[in-house]
Amino acid sequence: MADRLTQLQDAVNSLADQFCNAIGVLQQCGPPASFSNIQTAINKDQPANPTEEYAQLFAALIARTAKDIDVLIDSLPSEESTAALQAASLYRLEEENHEAAARLEEVVFRGDMLLEKIQSALADIAQSQLKTRSSTHSQPLPDS
Repeated sequence: MADRLTQLQDAVNSLADQFCNAIGVLQQCGPPASFSNIQTAINKDQPANPTEEYAQLFAALIARTAKDIDVLIDSLPSEESTAALQAASLYRLEEENHEAAARLEEVVFRGDMLLEKIQSALADIAQSQLKTRSSTHSQPLPDS
């Protein structure tokens, strides 16, 4: 994923493209202006163009892109964020990371101890079952 400045650059370029496209489409579809009451038969026969729809479409696109640009600008680090503040924040995050690692090691250790107890209990159960089976097979069957 691109960094925030690249995203901002792309959004500004997109906004510029939208402005250019909007102006081009509106020029192409806009009704011709009359000069000194001179109108030709060609101008009278031209069908109505959907300039209102284009205007709404481009207005919505431009407004959405402008909002995206505002969000990207707001997400940039402020000028108040100095190297010292960033270093302090990183140091605090490292401390939290070490504390979490210590808690994780403790939980893993307790889990390993519990696993050993469970394995020992299962081994005892298996031995008991083997002894029970061997003692039942070695005893003679009662006569019926």
